Amino acid sequence: MGALPNLVLEGVPAGGEENFATLREVGTIPTFAGEARDHQELGEALDILDMERGVKVSGSRFYFLKGAGALMEMALMQLGMKVALENGFVPLIPPTLVKPEIMQGTGFLGEHSAEVYHLGEDDLYLTGTSEVALAGYHSDEIIDLSNGPLRYVGLSTCYRREAGSYGKDTRGIIRVHQFQKLEMFSYIDPADAEAEHERLVSWQEQMLQSLGLAYRVIDVAAGDLGTSAARKYDVEAWIPSQSAYRELTSTSNCTTFQSRRLNIRHRPEKDASTEPVATLNGTLATTRWLVALLETHQQPDGSVLVPDVLQSFMGGLSVISAS
Repeated sequence: MGALPNLVLEGVPAGGEENFATLREVGTIPTFAGEARDHQELGEALDILDMERGVKVSGSRFYFLKGAGALMEMALMQLGMKVALENGFVPLIPPTLVKPEIMQGTGFLGEHSAEVYHLGEDDLYLTGTSEVALAGYHSDEIIDLSNGPLRYVGLSTCYRREAGSYGKDTRGIIRVHQFQKLEMFSYIDPADAEAEHERLVSWQEQMLQSLGLAYRVIDVAAGDLGTSAARKYDVEAWIPSQSAYRELTSTSNCTTFQSRRLNIRHRPEKDASTEPVATLNGTLATTRWLVALLETHQQPDGSVLVPDVLQSFMGGLSVISAS
């Protein structure tokens, strides 16, 4: 039974990775007088991204963010936290090592088990997203949803082995082993789950719009949903150096799949029998966003403009330049 994935919701596109449905495209795709520089070239020239020393210290797919690069990542997390707090989320700093039953309960030990780092001596797993710990937070509990959903936002370092992705996105920080991520998580009455899913994606879009990024929202096809999601929306930003949209964030409606495995219930009415809750998750900011920010806001002289909404978190810095 544990090997069975979640049931797909009505209306999800059939097919595999290439069969998604585009729901909307938002923003103006940036244009440049010459060829757009990629984020690694920009970051290294500005001395805010150091791939060479990341490889020296830790191996391939590791990196150092430096100076304004480190500040920009932290600013992204602070901006995302501000959006989350304005919408009723409770902030958590979760553990990044979890027990096997929590990892299994969230559905990450199925088809994606090769992506997960495991500490055999301790029998603990390094999480690739705060979703895992946030889902486990109320495991084996009866929670009170009488006043609405319980919303949490978790900030953590995340780890992924990226097994099976060798040769893909080896340049820069699009696909790396370690990154920061700010993750929304909702526990809600199953009847309200689809509406909550739309709210989560709206807050993600609010973030991208405030950062001046062009993006599209796609409805991911059934064969590309993974184990736990019944429906998933990806938000893909335009990456100028690739002349393509690439995923920056996603949000999933896991219906009652995770709560049944983790034994998380609620009472729909007073004195009623308990029922499983629905769980949803969505990313508000992650390190990969720097790729789109650096490339979209690059200037002819190699400098990068800092979006207005990030400047207050970066000591008032408005332009990242080499000088």
